[in-house]
Amino acid sequence: MNDIRVKICGLREPEHVASAVAAGAAYLGFVFFPKSPRHLDVPIAAPLALSVPPGVAKVALTVDATDDELDSITAAMPIDMLQLHGRESPARVAEIRARYGLPVMKAVGVAGPEDLAALDSYGRVADQLLVDAKPPKDAVLPGGNGLAFDWRLVERKYWPCPWMLAGGLTPFNVAEAIRLTGARQVDVSSGVETAPGRKDSNLIRAFIAAARGAVAA
Repeated sequence: MNDIRVKICGLREPEHVASAVAAGAAYLGFVFFPKSPRHLDVPIAAPLALSVPPGVAKVALTVDATDDELDSITAAMPIDMLQLHGRESPARVAEIRARYGLPVMKAVGVAGPEDLAALDSYGRVADQLLVDAKPPKDAVLPGGNGLAFDWRLVERKYWPCPWMLAGGLTPFNVAEAIRLTGARQVDVSSGVETAPGRKDSNLIRAFIAAARGAVAA
């Protein structure tokens, strides 16, 4: 049985939530960051989260969110995991984990070997790591930019907690990324879109099929 777990992030439409669930996604990500084309207001996100069946993890992605903002999200909908995609310190990660009693995934941007040390630091306080491509210095978004990094940097690496590979993945390269890195979990957002924030059900299905078929290849 294939054990690759896929996260489809930045979902905004009921049909794409349904497509991801039917195709076998293990995680669904909802973005709460106004600068992102994938941003959702809490009243719109709540019914989407409520439509997700048990067994599929609902992940709330935030960027340097305040306690008030996190309170609003967690009070309005059933969330299974908080994804921190900003400049949160290890201390802040631990604080959020303790305050909400939810698993926390911390995104860490990687561009070169000098970025790997942060994965060890965050891996000691987070429940999972999202190993993403480091955004350019002038980027508006901390993730979802469609950028990849040199996957050899994380080839067969292990950290204090489970990790997920992200950054520039598409239905056409995810199998190769899994083969090169040994990743058991992968995340995609822009790679299953036809335009920023516009998911495509066919691409979602193709991505999940490619990822889940990678091990057997």
